[in-house]
Amino acid sequence: MFDDETKRTTPIPIGVPFDPSTRVVGLARSTGDACFMAQTSGPPLRLDGYTVGAPIVTHDPPHAGEMHPDGDELLYVVSGRFNVTLELDTEGRDIELRTGEALVVPRGVWHLVAVQEPGQLVHITPGPGGDHRSLPQSGDATKEPQ
Repeated sequence: MFDDETKRTTPIPIGVPFDPSTRVVGLARSTGDACFMAQTSGPPLRLDGYTVGAPIVTHDPPHAGEMHPDGDELLYVVSGRFNVTLELDTEGRDIELRTGEALVVPRGVWHLVAVQEPGQLVHITPGPGGDHRSLPQSGDATKEPQ
């Protein structure tokens, strides 16, 4: 069912509530099953399907932008205020997102979410692929784990 042997995922206990601000849920495309995704210090783990999280965001991401080639990403602001920069063609578009607003980031579009006011941001992110750009002092762009 899942990639349990590499400890990338764990089953979600049936009927047991959990805090979505501290756990990322994976939804497998092939089976439709849900699982918890293992936490990492780097880019989030992906699976062939979607990952769903609702973290409390207090600071900007540890990268200079990201892109998801497998599908559109949905962002929804539960609280706080964020600026999302979309790299569309040759120009960037800055979009301010406030509490209660959502944005679809199109497949393959480089984007960066910056914190204007700390809050909670729901993301529904396609996988398994994805790229992120390292911060200037970190070196070159790297590929997220598949």
